[in-house]
Amino acid sequence: MIFTEVTTEPLDMQAHERAVAHPAAGAVVSFAGVVRDHDGGRGVVELEYEGHPSAAGVLAEVAAEIAADPAVRGIAVSHRIGRLEIGDVALAAAVSTAHRAEAFALCARLVDEVKARLPIWKRQVFTDGEEEWVNCP
Repeated sequence: MIFTEVTTEPLDMQAHERAVAHPAAGAVVSFAGVVRDHDGGRGVVELEYEGHPSAAGVLAEVAAEIAADPAVRGIAVSHRIGRLEIGDVALAAAVSTAHRAEAFALCARLVDEVKARLPIWKRQVFTDGEEEWVNCP
C-alpha cells in the first residue's frame, strides 16, 4: 500500500500510521517534520511552503522507489504547502515492515529522499520581520 499527497490541509500522523497497517507488519515507524520556532539562531514566527506543479508526481516516485524494497508492507508520505504555524506538521511519513530495524531504516531513507528531491520551497518569516526563501532554485 502506498499513499502520497501534497496538500494545503493539516497532516494527520495517526492517519498515516493507519494507512500503512498490514497483518504482516510487526513495526510501524513514523516521522513528523514539525515547524519549529527557530532556525540558524534566529526566531521564526511562520513558514510558507510553495510547491512546483510536479511535486505530487515526484513524491509518488520517491514513495514507489522505497516501496520496491521487499521488506515494505506500506508507505504513507505527505507534504503540506501553504502557510504553516509553529507546531504544524509539514512532512508526515510512515513505513511498515515485519521488523523494527527495517522500518527505521526505510523511514529515514524515505524522509531523506523526499527532502533531497521534492520541489517544494520554504519561506521563513523571522521574529524581526525579515524573511528568507530556503531551497529555492
